[in-house]
Amino acid sequence: MMNATLQYIFYLAILVLAAIPLGSYMAKIMNGEKVFLSPVLTPCENLIYRILRVDKNEQMTWKKYAASALAFSGFSLLILFLILKFQNILPFNPEHVPGNSWHLAFNTAVSFVTNTNWQSYSAEGVLSYFSQFMGLTVQNFVTPAVGGAVMFALIRGFTKVKETGLGSFWADVTRYTLYILIPICLVASLVLVSQGVVQSFDEYQTVSLVEPITLEDGTEVTEQVLPLGPAASQIAIKQLGTNGGGFQGTNSAHPFENPTPFSNLIEMIFLLVLPVAFCFTFGKCVKDKRQGYAIFLAMFIMLVISLAVVAVSEQAATPQMAQGGTVDITASEGYSGGNMEGKETRFGIPTSVTWAAFTTAASNGSVNSMHDSYTPIGGMIPMLLMMLGEVVFGGVGCGLYGMIGFVIMTVFIAGLMVGRTPEYLGKKIEPYEMKMAVLVCLATPIAVLIGSGVLTLLPSSVASLNNPGAHGLSEILYAFASAGGNNGSAFAGLNCNTPSFNVALGLAMLLVRFLPMVATLAIAGSLARKKKVAVSAGTLSTCNAMFVFLLIMIVLLIGALSFFPALALGPIAEFFQMLA
Repeated sequence: MMNATLQYIFYLAILVLAAIPLGSYMAKIMNGEKVFLSPVLTPCENLIYRILRVDKNEQMTWKKYAASALAFSGFSLLILFLILKFQNILPFNPEHVPGNSWHLAFNTAVSFVTNTNWQSYSAEGVLSYFSQFMGLTVQNFVTPAVGGAVMFALIRGFTKVKETGLGSFWADVTRYTLYILIPICLVASLVLVSQGVVQSFDEYQTVSLVEPITLEDGTEVTEQVLPLGPAASQIAIKQLGTNGGGFQGTNSAHPFENPTPFSNLIEMIFLLVLPVAFCFTFGKCVKDKRQGYAIFLAMFIMLVISLAVVAVSEQAATPQMAQGGTVDITASEGYSGGNMEGKETRFGIPTSVTWAAFTTAASNGSVNSMHDSYTPIGGMIPMLLMMLGEVVFGGVGCGLYGMIGFVIMTVFIAGLMVGRTPEYLGKKIEPYEMKMAVLVCLATPIAVLIGSGVLTLLPSSVASLNNPGAHGLSEILYAFASAGGNNGSAFAGLNCNTPSFNVALGLAMLLVRFLPMVATLAIAGSLARKKKVAVSAGTLSTCNAMFVFLLIMIVLLIGALSFFPALALGPIAEFFQMLA
């Protein structure tokens, strides 16, 4: 157990140590300062502006900024839909994969454009190489850049005084992609290739099995098809950009995506490094590092608690395993013990659990174990992390601006308690900002609860379930929590490649991505027009331990309690059934 604890501490420490300098680097990028890559990348950046006829110094109003973000995302959605639908006539399709059905193409296009990367399919079976690298990988770069750009605009809303401009959306997306995502992913892709991750345009290879397998019907299987493709370049950005869509159907549990302990460490740290770094970027950009530290601590405390609960649950396994005697759940040297169902033996419980917590805290969704096989409580915590709106670090940019929605609600409630007009970072928080913050915070509960409630009433949904009862409800609930949290991970055991699921989940992803985004920009525009308010003795401190505690409580009250009835019918009910 001590070895497992040390692993958890090691992973968390590496994550924070990597995020701190990256946060400082991103702050310089946002402020337009020169960095060590400037001599190489600045000419490329200026060339892009000339080709696109973009004024990098333009100061867009929040409405123009939002319109640009929506137009860019809408165009991306259309192009990706067409690529997926007609991939059979496009190049780089050595396996002659047919085009996707309209509803699968719609769901996948929405999924990758909203930074969700939910997959209703096994990628190596239904996507061509062209769809993978020109369709999905491109979106894996630009969608986190859009989230980062919106966060930059919100920061400017806090720092500007009596102005209307929030910067240029096109310049923000270009700089974030060019200076942050591409350089890191270029290096990471080469490192992953060195570890054995595939990067090839060759056809799938058929090889002989070392030991033939005899099926139940007596058929002997002597060969296996090995799916290849340009995987490493997509895996690097799928992790760094909190995307998560797997190049292979089994995602990061597949040895071609994640072959070694070192590749696993890189991919796992990439899950959260940018969202964590954004906390430190925020503190530097608003010229008060304590504000960034306070938000970081609130997120970090919730992450550690979540990780601890899942770790204890999976290590303890279930009473049925303990009583049966056929499964050894006791940890020993060289054996992790606990509930190993659905987990790779090469990763064990600590690495699997850490990945599960990290990927659902971020809006990533990649997995190296099957969450459907977790214990009821072990599976509930990843679900809850998504239901909170993925504000425990969350996605690139969108996680932090989602948490700032909760921050605004916290200072408003605290202001009511002491009878003062609430303030945050020297700006008064008034009814308009509160209305927009409510939209940011409640978009996820609305999408998840309404969507899962409607789909559970359809007979086709019941037919898609692999498990009955409480666990079956958990499968549907997890699917909508994943879509409604722009996460993308799956509980498995649920056939979602149906018209009803593909359309419903697609609509949920669109709502939860763009409603909070527009509301956040509205907040930014309103704050930028306001004057600064001087700090006084009655000003609520937003960087002390009390505020961190209040912020955590508001997140749990609004997020967790919204879903408690649904969780009580799903994983909580399954937990008590397990004890019976």
